[in-house]
Amino acid sequence: MSFPRFALIFVSLSAFIGVMPIVAEAAEPPIQTSQEISEKEGIPVLMKHLPDWESKADTAIFVTKFEDLQTYLNEREVLNRIDFLPGTEAVIASYPAGKLVIIEFATPQASVDADQRVANFVSGSGSGAGFFYRRIGNYNVFLFDGNDEAAANALFDQIRYEKVVQWLGAEPLLVPEGESERDFIVGASTLFVATLFVIISGFTLSAVIGVILGILYFIFRERRRAGMDTFSDAGGMTRLNLDGLSVEDIPARLLNK
Repeated sequence: MSFPRFALIFVSLSAFIGVMPIVAEAAEPPIQTSQEISEKEGIPVLMKHLPDWESKADTAIFVTKFEDLQTYLNEREVLNRIDFLPGTEAVIASYPAGKLVIIEFATPQASVDADQRVANFVSGSGSGAGFFYRRIGNYNVFLFDGNDEAAANALFDQIRYEKVVQWLGAEPLLVPEGESERDFIVGASTLFVATLFVIISGFTLSAVIGVILGILYFIFRERRRAGMDTFSDAGGMTRLNLDGLSVEDIPARLLNK
């Protein structure tokens, strides 16, 4: 095999190996994951808020991209008024009343902003919006391809915005298992009284010890003062001996004496 032919085969194989991952990636549909997955069913929590979600679990469509949302809904004009920010999720399911869409925004502010944009769109569409709409919590809910307002409202009424806040460990506010509410209240009251008693006892003990130490110091100063021949209020400062109360210097200890 000549060198040019070998080089040509090597280049062809390299190009084929490099193209294979790209083709495989293009063939696989994009996987859209939710920020909240139900541990029991393994599906996005948003899907469980659909009316009669058990029967819609296999047919409902979960999306996290605006382009996919518009593709599945055939380019609805009202959705162009909404900012589908990162973190926004939506689920689509078909019902006899129409095609239900629940959009969940990451923040209440984004949901309120979308609600205002939809209201402006509805007020600006002279012959009617062509859909039913309601904001439920952080959910902005649409019903497309429906013409029965009562059926749309009945469907909306089945949607509940529920968020569960869980402690990372044991929840401290819960009454321990096997302990009645009365026992819990009595225990909490006992703890409060015991804590208050310890604080008051500490202040009382500190005051008593302070008084005892003050009396002992006063007695010590009185005994020391009683042992002095003379007393002056000069506090040890140098002063003139005009009243004759200071002890006179011993001449023998003076310099040059």
